[in-house]
Amino acid sequence: QVQLVESGGGSVQAGGSLRLSCAASVHGLTILYWGWFRQAPGKEREGIAAIYTSTGGVFYADSVKGRFTFTQDNAKNTLHLEMNNLQTNDTAIYYCAAAARRNAYNVLSPDKYRYWGQGTQVTVSS
Repeated sequence: QVQLVESGGGSVQAGGSLRLSCAASVHGLTILYWGWFRQAPGKEREGIAAIYTSTGGVFYADSVKGRFTFTQDNAKNTLHLEMNNLQTNDTAIYYCAAAARRNAYNVLSPDKYRYWGQGTQVTVSS
């Protein structure tokens, strides 16, 4: 019903930029929320940005606010995460996710999302 494929990860020096993309294929469902998450080694998965599709409202974690921008290209069914001024602590596997049902979880909680991509590695070196 929902397939998500991330791309655009790679290695960059601190202060650099990357643009992640997530190609979405959705059949028979209406997506309520799109999200970007990341997971660093030994750490829990962290929600960093989300879009509420009904209003277009975008939410960011404090850790990325002002540096990352989440956009949605409806014509191409693609999500983008523009990441600027990357720091070493941004190193992680980055995932896009989709939620098609309402629940009580926070918009940046991984528990809110049922559908996940396979992830793309982002490595930031000093």
